[in-house]
Amino acid sequence: MLEIDDQPDVVTVAFAHGKVNALDLELLRAVADEFRGRAADPRPVVLTGRGRAFSAGVDLHRLVDGGTDYVRRFMPALSDAFLAVFEHPAPVVAAINGHALAGGCIFAMAGDVRIAAGGSGTLGVTELVVGVPFPVTPLEILRHAVGDAVASHLVLTARRVDVVEAHRLGLVHEVVHAAELTAAAARRARELGGLDTTPYRFAKEQLRRESLDRIARGREQRDPAVNAVWEAPETASAIQGYLDLLRERRPPDDVRNPEAT
Repeated sequence: MLEIDDQPDVVTVAFAHGKVNALDLELLRAVADEFRGRAADPRPVVLTGRGRAFSAGVDLHRLVDGGTDYVRRFMPALSDAFLAVFEHPAPVVAAINGHALAGGCIFAMAGDVRIAAGGSGTLGVTELVVGVPFPVTPLEILRHAVGDAVASHLVLTARRVDVVEAHRLGLVHEVVHAAELTAAAARRARELGGLDTTPYRFAKEQLRRESLDRIARGREQRDPAVNAVWEAPETASAIQGYLDLLRERRPPDDVRNPEAT
């Protein structure tokens, strides 16, 4: 589910879950536990994916099959996992090895520095294609990463962009050859880890404080209405229709097809 490479000066946390590292309840809880458990660890973290994708988003099949009870557990776990990465005090470098879509894109945006492999895939926040809105946590993380204008454009158009355009828009800070991604991310993580720990943690918390305050208010005030949309029977029907359409239109081995948005 997660592969951990625990080195003396950098920790690599890799999604290793199915064909495209689709986000289900178990993976989200594992991510939250891993990052929360390292809150006192000063070592920088590289967050990446195994296989063809960083993460292609929410496992829609599990949402449909699990029904309302699963969705009610899934939604807070989704926000908790995003927050565990976004709030992590030590440096976090996202090494984007392939498609980073929907929730996968948000995990990448939660990093302090984002490095992508050239030609590796697309990035985007595609919930509206499926027919569901984002809760407040991913929206605020995206806004923090790229600003209001770019975040609004990406959310409201549900566009997928290649790595070149992602770099232009600020979704990624650096693009490297795929063979160099692991080394480049570890090198950048070590550079950040070489900075004084206490000032780094203070600066990171200060930069994120307004976003975290909006998240705290929004989870209480606005997320219940969002969650009600995700839990509705008509939403499950719409998601099933979307999955059926994907199966008709795309080859069965398409990385965007089998499990996630």
